[in-house]
Amino acid sequence: MRVAIIGGGGWGTALALQIRRNHEVKIWSYDKAEADLFNKERENVYYLPGVKLPEDIVFTTDDAIVDGADIVVFVTPSKFFRSVVKRFAPRLKPHQIVVSATKGLEFPSEKRMTEILTEELPGCENIVALSGPTHAEEVSRDVPTAIVAASLREEAAKQVQQAFSTEFFRVYRNTDVIGVELCAAIKNVIAIAAGMVRGLGFGDNTMAALITRGLAEMRRLGLKMGAQEATFSGLAGVGDLIVTCTSRHSRNGRVGEALATGKSIEEILAGMKMVAEGVETVRPALKMAAEVGIDMPICQAVHSVIYDQQHPLEVMKQLMVRPLKDETI
Repeated sequence: MRVAIIGGGGWGTALALQIRRNHEVKIWSYDKAEADLFNKERENVYYLPGVKLPEDIVFTTDDAIVDGADIVVFVTPSKFFRSVVKRFAPRLKPHQIVVSATKGLEFPSEKRMTEILTEELPGCENIVALSGPTHAEEVSRDVPTAIVAASLREEAAKQVQQAFSTEFFRVYRNTDVIGVELCAAIKNVIAIAAGMVRGLGFGDNTMAALITRGLAEMRRLGLKMGAQEATFSGLAGVGDLIVTCTSRHSRNGRVGEALATGKSIEEILAGMKMVAEGVETVRPALKMAAEVGIDMPICQAVHSVIYDQQHPLEVMKQLMVRPLKDETI
């Protein structure tokens, strides 16, 4: 099969390294200088330094990369997702499988990435969401992991499962696209709070409580939006939440740690080349929650720090003194 990956960041490159074991794969990059550098150095020097790339992985800026591809994977930041899909829409054909490997929500529309694909590619029926506990830094180095391919068309999910699975990269499938994508998006917001926990010097008890109550927020919103209960205890739910909250590779976690030192979000983002999706996702997530009457106090705390300039220690205290309640509510 031929696979085109749209997005030359760390995750797109890591996916390519696994997929090329079974199929032909190429990577599209927006930046020609960047693509030329990666091809010359045989290394994604900005996003995956130290990981050598085989000669059969090629970066290109040619939009024709999708022509004739069996599977097209979009791995671009959520804030640019729609514009990039629009760019390729005239070239894509109804029979092609189109995959979103982006974890976020569009602001202010609150759209999930597969909803954007459905809107911009009205003739495409084979849309798949790919998500799970998969840091690019580990996937690119063949550290074993598992992930979920979700689609309303099970046959499309099966094809992605078969095409992408390797001895180091195990792909499961399900039909709960809503749940998989909401988990993927909101866990990044919870991970910012987890970074604050570390940055403030709190302990393992605090982290465990945060992850558990963060999962409760994800579940409350997801079920209200039509997700399936089982998804939250699966790879896209608790699996991805745990790794993103606890891993040293988490960009969202690093944002939270820096916020805990008193740095502003503008200062933090100016010093980062990679995207921390939780910064953008917290706004549409809270907007969605308000519209359906769901309380998300941890997400609200993250928003208060990022956009209202409250200190992380103060919002953590506020979380602890909220009205007492039944755990199951």
